[in-house]
Amino acid sequence: MTRFQPENPDYRAISVHTFEQQRAMETLGFSITRLEPGEVDLAMDYRSDLTQQHGFIHAGIITAGLDNACSIAAFTLMPAGSAILTVEFKTNLLAPAAASGSRSAPPSSSPAAR
Repeated sequence: MTRFQPENPDYRAISVHTFEQQRAMETLGFSITRLEPGEVDLAMDYRSDLTQQHGFIHAGIITAGLDNACSIAAFTLMPAGSAILTVEFKTNLLAPAAASGSRSAPPSSSPAAR
């Protein structure tokens, strides 16, 4: 598989800084667990206050993380001075994610897969 090449040598620092400026991610408890050119994994601890009626993390919370993972993954490949802003995205949820330890399944994205 071809590895992505970032156009900005400071992609890691600027991507982390951009993520940390998003107070919604902090409020929801998302954190970056892996950051590579074109790829980002986010994770969050299970919180009962973010669940729906069956006890699963609400899809709106998951898609907020997924939106961010896709944006930051794309941002790692953009030239210096670029900015990101989601205009549109679609998500299909096929089945509840299986929990892994105390963390929920992480939203992750590779722009090549989208």
